[in-house]
Parts: sequence; structure tokens; C-alpha cells
Amino acid sequence: MNSKKMRLHPAALATYLVLIFWACTTVYPFLWVILNSFREKGRIRSDSFSIPLPGSGFTLDNYRTAMERFDFGSAYANSLIVSVTVTAAVVLIAGLAAYGLVRYRFRGRKLLYSLIMAGMMFPVFSTIIPVFRMEAAWHIASTGNRWLSLLSVILPQIAGNLCFAIIVLMGFIQSVPIDLEESAYLDGCNVFQVYFHIIVPTARSSFATVAIFSFLWSYNDLFTQNFFLRFPAEKTITLLLNEISSQAGVNYGLMAASVVIIVIPVLAVYIALQKNIIKGLTAGAIKG
Repeated sequence: MNSKKMRLHPAALATYLVLIFWACTTVYPFLWVILNSFREKGRIRSDSFSIPLPGSGFTLDNYRTAMERFDFGSAYANSLIVSVTVTAAVVLIAGLAAYGLVRYRFRGRKLLYSLIMAGMMFPVFSTIIPVFRMEAAWHIASTGNRWLSLLSVILPQIAGNLCFAIIVLMGFIQSVPIDLEESAYLDGCNVFQVYFHIIVPTARSSFATVAIFSFLWSYNDLFTQNFFLRFPAEKTITLLLNEISSQAGVNYGLMAASVVIIVIPVLAVYIALQKNIIKGLTAGAIKG
């Protein structure tokens, strides 16, 4: 068997070196936070780069203090309620909208598509005041009711994620052979049966991408949540982290432990589903 020697082009080598350097600069700060979450508070300033070992600064007190002082359970529950609801609504609405824009020709279709593209250009900061005034008129903002307050966050987050989701899903739905749908119509299926039994299974990687991004953006959205959620029972995990950073002060060990408790679950979900993210984005970009 002839062995082939792989030659690495200088340009490719330079690209790999840049990517490795970028990966190190991205991963190392998080590893540094994890290490210092197990370090005694008094040693972080003097020795924050070594590995804490039993007998030389290692402690679990930071995690005990964090769990005792702060209600992570309630904050996690509020974040999950908001993020899961936003994700489900975005996937459902964006999928139907993308399917309608791709498969149907109607008056105003191009204008509607242009408005969706334009909607991605407006940051949430530019719309938060009118949105708050509108929801206050509906009596769902700043009422002190936990469920109404969470709803006041869910609605603008759904609207903020729809444009991106529709664009991504349109790119993939365009690649689905229309012959499959025509065969289903001939067999007596209606439009909803075609959508849920053909389009959704075929484009599941793109739907997974939209769901993951919507969940992460909703989960990490501090600005909207800080604007609408003002009572202790309504706090989400990002608001709790913001509160910890203001209360802990120079207790860097407590802050590091809190960051790890908050970030690890989301990071685990992202690592587990990263293949779906890459597959969905590349499929929509290449096939669309």
C-alpha cells in the first residue's frame, strides 16, 4: 500500500496557529474561573494561576456559601420557564412563516421578506421603551405578579428571535424537494400534515439550530430581563449573577463559584448539541 504524505500549506498552517491561539484565549479564562472557584478567598489575589490542591488552598467553601446565600433553584426555574417558552414559540411561528414565504406566492411577499431582513438591523435597545409602555398598558409589566412579569419578558424575546429564525429556516426549506410535498398532497394530506410530517423531519437540523440559539439568547439576555423583572421572586439566573457580582464585592472565590454554577449547565448543553448547530447552519447556507 502506498502511503501518502500530507503536506501542510503555509497558509493552512498559519490558519491553524491563529485558530489554536484564539481557542486558548477563549478557553483559558473559563478554566481560570473554575480553578479559582476552588481556591481559598485570601489566596486568589496572591496566587490565582496555580492549581489548588488539598492542603495548599483548595476549598469547597465558595460553593457552600453560594448555595446557602442565593436561591439558585428559583432562578433556574424562572430562566427555564422563559427560555423554553421562547424557544418553543419561535420554532413553531418561525417554521410556519418560513414555509409560507418559501412555498407560497402572494401579494406583498417580497415586502414582507424585506421587513423581516430589516428587523434584524434594529437592536433591542432601540425598542425597549415603546415595548415597555405597550406592555404596561396591557397590565403585564411591573405588576408584581410572577407569571405576568415572566410573560412580559417572553413576548419581546420571541419577537427578537423571529427574524433570525425565519431566515435560517427559509434557507433550508428551499432545499427540500417539492416533489415530496406534491406526492403528499396527492395522497390526501393537508398543508399542516405536509409541514409537520415532511418539512419538519427533513429540516430537523435547522430547527435544532434555531432552537439552540433561541434558548441560549433567551437564557443569557440580561438587558430585557433586568428591565422587566424587578421583584425577588421573578429573578432569573442572569439577574441573580448580576446581583451576586454587586453583593460579593471582592469575594472573588464566591463570584467564581457562582459563575461556574450558572454557566456549566448551559455549556454542557451547548457541547452536547454543537453538531446540530454546525450542521443546521452549514446546511441552510449551502443548500439554500
